[in-house]
Amino acid sequence: MSVPPGGSTPDDVASPEAVRGFWPAGTPDTTGTVPVLSRSAHDRDHLGRSLEDPTRGRPVRVLTVDERRAVPVRETDGGPELVWDEQPALPAGAVYLGEAGGVPYAAVRGERALTVNGRPVDVWTGLREVGADLGDLDAGLLAEAVGILEWHERARFSPLSGAATTIERAGWVQRDPVTGTELFPRTDPAVIMLVHDGGDRCVLGRQAVWPPGRFSILAGFVEPGESAEGAVAREVAEEVGLAVTDVRYVSSQPWPFPQSLMLGFVARAEGDLELRLDPTEIEEARWWTREELRSGRGPAALPPPVSIARHIIDRWVAGELD
Repeated sequence: MSVPPGGSTPDDVASPEAVRGFWPAGTPDTTGTVPVLSRSAHDRDHLGRSLEDPTRGRPVRVLTVDERRAVPVRETDGGPELVWDEQPALPAGAVYLGEAGGVPYAAVRGERALTVNGRPVDVWTGLREVGADLGDLDAGLLAEAVGILEWHERARFSPLSGAATTIERAGWVQRDPVTGTELFPRTDPAVIMLVHDGGDRCVLGRQAVWPPGRFSILAGFVEPGESAEGAVAREVAEEVGLAVTDVRYVSSQPWPFPQSLMLGFVARAEGDLELRLDPTEIEEARWWTREELRSGRGPAALPPPVSIARHIIDRWVAGELD
């Protein structure tokens, strides 16, 4: 499995408590058709990035992201909210995120603190843990902030000359000072797919590094010169030995751990339905029925609600992706 199901990486696996493999009320939550990390309620203001002052002289709200991708959060009666630092201007080293309601937003790498500009912080936590519970504005800004800052951490030197890059356009361009080439943020496309038998069963697999009992749908990176649909067919064949047809796009979701875009699909297995696992990728895989997943007789743990993997599973269990 080129990328673990659900986009998880070994150092970022969610806790078992956050990924229960059942729905207590007996029905999955399908209140929306947009994956939770695909929500957005702000204007990225790409034209403003080229201005000398992208905030246009307005005070800016700045989010601090620490080296472990954690951010300051406070609990409110309406749920968790990000704690923004109100600044008179864009701080040095901050990346401009855009605006909402006439208010500019930015993100900067920094250290944890008990307060932010005098405002108390209840907890420092990450996008995985809190992303599903944030409102649309905070969720979209946080996914953008983590993704762009991770790019800066991994692209300090030009791949062309090896020289340290200079930052331009409010953090959205790095320039090679030797060749003059503009370097833009990178996103790696990955496919994630629920494979079903055309009836009432789907394939879920697991990796050895995951918490015991956790299963998810299959996933993998798109290779150079390959279509997303081609990657779906190839990855399924490599990982569980199935041929698939009727590959259909469902939705996409950013997964900035550090820089993936998950492209969600469903696909129907055809021919021989016996699973033949790649032991270097998959520790265990099997067919599960809708009723097993719905009733709690399925895996002990499924992906967390913040992942597109859980979004696709929930919708399939509800009969929306037949």
